[in-house]
Amino acid sequence: MPFRIQRVEYYYTTVQDKPGEAYKLLNMMTGVGINQLAFSAIPIGPNSTQLAIFPEDSSKFRHDAKTAGMNVDGPHHALLIQGDDELGALAGIHQKLYEADINVYSSSGVTDGRGSYGYLIYVREEDFERAAQTLGV
Repeated sequence: MPFRIQRVEYYYTTVQDKPGEAYKLLNMMTGVGINQLAFSAIPIGPNSTQLAIFPEDSSKFRHDAKTAGMNVDGPHHALLIQGDDELGALAGIHQKLYEADINVYSSSGVTDGRGSYGYLIYVREEDFERAAQTLGV
């Protein structure tokens, strides 16, 4: 399998930038059985961090976040690409989006060191459906 693309939903929450905040969130999600497709933490100021949560089951996450009193923003949409790592693996995907005049405003990815990769592409919400159709998902 060269790669697989899927539509994913993600949510943001902002926490104080101090030790243990991501752990508390991740531990709570583990405790209620929320599996994640991806997770990231990005500083957004001198004292705050924005956590991006990509739950496998969005409706369960929304319910459990509400029950826990979490303030989350979302759902937002991204494309998750997983595949075999090879030189230029992402160039063709970006080429299709470029040719469709769709701007990728953010992305992040990682290889597993064993020949596979995961990659998240963020496009503006108004471009999301067109991007997904361009990439055949």
